[in-house]
Amino acid sequence: MEMMSLLLFIAVCLVLLAGFPVAFSLAGTALGFAFIGQLTGTFDAAFLEAIPNRLFGIMTNETLIAVPLFVFMGVMLERSKVAEQLLDTMALLFGPLRGGLGISVMIVGMLLAASTGIVGATVVTMGLLSLPTMIKRGYDPKVATGAICASGTLGQIIPPSIVLVLLGDVMSSAYQQAQLNMGIFSPETVSVGDLFVGALLPGLLLVGMYILYIIGVAIFKPQAVPPIPAAERAELNRRELFIRALKVLVPPLFLIVAVLGSIMGIGIQATPTEAAGVGAVGAIILALAQRQFSLAILREVMRTTVQVSSMVFMILIGAAVFSLVFRGFGGDEVVAEILHNLPGGVFGAVLVVMLVMFLLGFILDFIEITFVVVPIVGPILLAMDLNPVWLGVMIAMNLQTSFLTPPFGFSLFYLRGVAPPTITTMQIYRGVMPFIAIQILALSLLALWPQLATWLPKVVYGG
Repeated sequence: MEMMSLLLFIAVCLVLLAGFPVAFSLAGTALGFAFIGQLTGTFDAAFLEAIPNRLFGIMTNETLIAVPLFVFMGVMLERSKVAEQLLDTMALLFGPLRGGLGISVMIVGMLLAASTGIVGATVVTMGLLSLPTMIKRGYDPKVATGAICASGTLGQIIPPSIVLVLLGDVMSSAYQQAQLNMGIFSPETVSVGDLFVGALLPGLLLVGMYILYIIGVAIFKPQAVPPIPAAERAELNRRELFIRALKVLVPPLFLIVAVLGSIMGIGIQATPTEAAGVGAVGAIILALAQRQFSLAILREVMRTTVQVSSMVFMILIGAAVFSLVFRGFGGDEVVAEILHNLPGGVFGAVLVVMLVMFLLGFILDFIEITFVVVPIVGPILLAMDLNPVWLGVMIAMNLQTSFLTPPFGFSLFYLRGVAPPTITTMQIYRGVMPFIAIQILALSLLALWPQLATWLPKVVYGG
């Protein structure tokens, strides 16, 4: 029976690698194994009776309403040309410095991450706008492509982030289940807002480490990151540049404060779903201010929002079916036994889970890992008295690497799709390697100092 749960997990990974749609791979493979298990007497079909309740719970989950709202906000901002103006102005500000364009890419990536939270939109936008400029200025293609891919993934960890919304919902269920298993029948909760606040400092730490790497390249390999020639920077004087910087920085900063400020308690404290609504309206206002709003653009943004949201919810439904069948085969008990018997106790269990998630990131998307792996290991780890906010941010930062790790990192695919033919795929792969190492280092620092994730929520919420 326990062997069937292991075979189910392996079969799902193989089906996904074969290129079948994720949602149908999860549900279809699980139902196929359930049928085999019923024939062989290793599976109780009563588990499948819980599917309607699971689906109803997904469709009525108020937290998940934030997903389409944040997607709408991100896509609308992508159409409003905010990124283009930010990149142009930051390039002029940091242009005199070696590595200035790379630093500009990181800062704009951070601002877009805090405004949109959509990795694909950020990487494609940055690739189209900044990569040709960086190559034209003599940047090493590996440094340029690595910086763009890495800055794009910041949307995974810097709130508002769709992965934090999805992860927050899963972690909340896992935390309650862990407490019930421990005999605590009035369980505490962990919210998406907790993860948003907890991820803020680790996200900024990661941005700082990226910028330090660019500065390091500028010091030790100055020919790889040359400055913009003085003749091209002479078009604007300092006063004009300062005014222009204010004009392009104020709108996205306004949106960031509106979204995160409403969650963190500036004025009336809002839920992430309410904050997402504020963000969606704010994105429309910015598009109007940029004169980039029309009925055709609104229709296109809404169509994209429906497509992305439908994909997320279909995967969530497929994952719910998978987790039911996996539990029916006793898979959660097998995983719990393995983690409890690992050498090193709690540290060993967390290390193995993080390593498995990192390796799964080579072949699976963050959504599959969030909906398939976290519900299995989350209750087990949280029952070991781990802080749920810290564990959630650790998982989010780990999942961020799934966008960078070859051969299936989605950031690499996005950039490959818009990069000029002179940029080879191997240059993109080699370019992201230092940034993967930086993310692993940041993850290690977060593991050593959990306060990076837990201090700010205590200050904000007084917990």
